[in-house]
Amino acid sequence: MEINQAIPPILRPNKVKPISFRALTDHFSLSASVGEAQLTGISMNTADLRPGDLFVAMPGLKTHGAKYLAKAVELGAVAVISDREGLELIGETDIPSAQLENPREHLGELAAFVYGNEPGNMPLLFGTTGTNGKTSTTYLLEAILRQIGRVTGLTSTAERHIAGEIIVSRLTTPESTEMHALIARMREKGVTDIAIEVSAQALTQLRVDGMQFDVVGFTNLTHDHFDDYDGFEDYLRAKAKLFTKAKALRGVVCLDTEYGQRIVELSEVPTKTISSVEGVVADWKVTVTAELPDKTEFNLTAPDGTQLATSVPLLGSHMALDAGLAIAMIVEAGYSIELIKSSIAEGIEAYLPGRTELVSPTGAPNVYVDFGHSPDAFAKTLAAVRKVTTGKVLMLFGADGDRDASKRPDMAKVAADGCDILVITDHHPRFENPANIRKILVESASSHRPELEVYEVSSPEAAIRLAVSLVSPGDAILWAGPGHQDYRDIEGVRTPYSARAEARAALAEAGYR
Repeated sequence: MEINQAIPPILRPNKVKPISFRALTDHFSLSASVGEAQLTGISMNTADLRPGDLFVAMPGLKTHGAKYLAKAVELGAVAVISDREGLELIGETDIPSAQLENPREHLGELAAFVYGNEPGNMPLLFGTTGTNGKTSTTYLLEAILRQIGRVTGLTSTAERHIAGEIIVSRLTTPESTEMHALIARMREKGVTDIAIEVSAQALTQLRVDGMQFDVVGFTNLTHDHFDDYDGFEDYLRAKAKLFTKAKALRGVVCLDTEYGQRIVELSEVPTKTISSVEGVVADWKVTVTAELPDKTEFNLTAPDGTQLATSVPLLGSHMALDAGLAIAMIVEAGYSIELIKSSIAEGIEAYLPGRTELVSPTGAPNVYVDFGHSPDAFAKTLAAVRKVTTGKVLMLFGADGDRDASKRPDMAKVAADGCDILVITDHHPRFENPANIRKILVESASSHRPELEVYEVSSPEAAIRLAVSLVSPGDAILWAGPGHQDYRDIEGVRTPYSARAEARAALAEAGYR
């Protein structure tokens, strides 16, 4: 069954002060046709278009958006901007038009103007990028800002938050038109500070254009998304775009992976560093003091020597590092470290959906559901689970179909190294044959560690039930991949599915209630 509501609607402000089309064309020095219109929104897609929108008709891979102008007008578009080719396709039109070459490159600036998201009229913006940890850091940023008394907003892989309101996300980083509508909605609700997760794709696809972050952060860079980028160097330079003067005022970079120093070297803005590795010279230092099943305690040393002790309600030393990065970013934005220190002395009050989330009842084997889907994420999370587990560690996972296939063997090898029992299942097969995906994972794990107990189960429902049958209280299961997601992508259909609910049902059926 397909869930129609699986892709949430674009969030816009409830009230928009209309902007005249003439004011917009004058601001961007565009040649416009005769006619006037009042703009209350902007769209590049008829599926999201609303009455009063400016329709930006852009060239695509297969067709030109100008061919959809009639539909856009029918839906309420009051003006159109396109390139020369688009205007030639449009010909005569009843709504005002203007020519703008390479419209995608200007889409963010157009959206910022329409929604009034201009310098001096914006909340503080925090942007975090990296392969792993950017979602965690984004949530921790928001939690700490909330604890020091700010009204917060958040946009991440999992959710959007607007002054306490929670909405399921569409993309990790939304298109620039959606992003600016979201920021305008947050401004309307009195949000003072926004934490934004910024993917490499968002940077290369111009989704965060038209905005300048007050502080940006970099977590790490490991093997991922090589279906979009030509190796580590190309991937690194995509991330480094966040550290340009056009995108940020200042930055904080983690040096715990070798690529952190490269980001520092490429950064165009004043940049501080942070590390948890002994011997690495950094401005900020994180020292983990205790790793417990329900929290990780750590000390943070600021550049001026100030000491801060707190905890994060998450499993693993890497989560302490993410929290340290979040604190450093907030201090770099101008907030008092003493205020932060007193506000989080009893711990950071954060909930991260699907990030090493314990879903089992007391007395049962510990079952953790996690969103990690890269070799590095597997290694860190398995190590964290191992530290708090007295018995066996079972790893359950599958790999994405129609995504970076080059990381699959390494995912399987890292999983095999970190667990005592391995169960391989399906995840999001999309349009790929799931049996082929499982075959690569099983063969890679088995050849890497022949003595390991490896099971292959196609259905995740059956796989989690097998996993539960193979463990006892004192043991742990790490189910990596699904995390917070409430669907599986099977041949383009978002089929309702919850790993958290499925794990709880499997435990209940086994007598753990």
